[in-house]
Amino acid sequence: MKVLLIGSGGREHALAWKIAQSPLLATLYAAPGNPGIAEHATLVSLNVKDHAAVIAFAKEKAIDFVIVGPEAPLVAGLADDLRDAGIATFGPSKAAAQLEGSKGFTKDLCARYDIPTGAYQRFKEAEPAKAYVREQGAPIVIKADGLAAGKGVTVAMTEAEALSAIDDCFDGAFGAAGAEVVVEAFLDGEEASFFCLSDGKTALALATAQDHKRVGDGDTGPNTGGMGAYSPAPVMTPAMVERTMKEIIEPTIHGMAKDGHPFSGVFFAGLMITKKGPELIEYNVRFGDPECQVLMMRLKSDLLPILYATATGTLDKVTAEWIDDTALTVVLASKGYPAAYEKNTPIFAIPQADEGAKVFHAGTALKDGQLVATGGRVLNVTATGKTASEAQRRAYDLLSKVEWDNGFCRKDIGWLAIAREQG
Repeated sequence: MKVLLIGSGGREHALAWKIAQSPLLATLYAAPGNPGIAEHATLVSLNVKDHAAVIAFAKEKAIDFVIVGPEAPLVAGLADDLRDAGIATFGPSKAAAQLEGSKGFTKDLCARYDIPTGAYQRFKEAEPAKAYVREQGAPIVIKADGLAAGKGVTVAMTEAEALSAIDDCFDGAFGAAGAEVVVEAFLDGEEASFFCLSDGKTALALATAQDHKRVGDGDTGPNTGGMGAYSPAPVMTPAMVERTMKEIIEPTIHGMAKDGHPFSGVFFAGLMITKKGPELIEYNVRFGDPECQVLMMRLKSDLLPILYATATGTLDKVTAEWIDDTALTVVLASKGYPAAYEKNTPIFAIPQADEGAKVFHAGTALKDGQLVATGGRVLNVTATGKTASEAQRRAYDLLSKVEWDNGFCRKDIGWLAIAREQG
């Protein structure tokens, strides 16, 4: 099978690494890719916003299957255009991708189909949103409705913080994503990520993870979209997974089909496990980043036929097996991130992968033969272990061999899982 992978981040490096292991693979292309992905695929300089160019390349190379990694091309309808051109594609339609592309769309779906989630209101102007905040009080959550690269959410612990977040949205801090705002109830509990494939009819539960969104140790500082993750999430017991499937995933599949937007792809359900049980915080319509990195380290099965079955409506014919070990990834970020940071700083050495340990490239490039950091989140240092403690130790041991003077990371990734291990 000839495969084209769309994307350039740590998620796509993890997918490329896993897909390259498939005996079904003939050739793997990646557009635009990164230096880490180049270890496993032929990089293609394609503008993925130019759907006609992507289709032309796929036809020229007789591509059998396209896998769309990031959310932006999905929200822009790339999967629709590829399928219309007769090319099998992993990823939801533009209409179905609204589950991530619009927070309000998802909340409205939850209201229609009794999917447990926090109470909410949608606003297109600042003053009514502020009035609602004053009426509800803090803590409260402010979300830019559209795509904001994981940074359009403020969990406001004070009323003043909430009002400031509303101003940020409507003043253009998140561009067009902040033209509408969702204000929702603060959910108290433990957060977890749940992943499930759907071909529009059948659901295949994958695995669970827990990420660390805030930049600093002890969950302090701004939300960055993800400073590390581990899998599995201990809070997601078999009983909790069963409830999540029954109360959240299955009603979503049914509701999307009934509304004329059948969902084909991966559900990434951000959950809060409250006293009531699992409640939906948000949906993403692609593998998480950095959650994908730990999932791929734990996946025993061949990924390629599973994704192809999802894309071709035959998901009931495949299964997914997982190793029992914990996988943990530490994100090495540029100093200053998520605020301003220096770009194109040289990375002098990255340790080679060994059994159960791997460094995934998230924001790197080659400039005149020198590997440099081009993004905020730059490397994902990932390892497995019999316990979360062992996985953490192995990841930080690997990280100590990275030679890059401009990086920083959280030191407490996996702390909750480790605390549970230690009683």
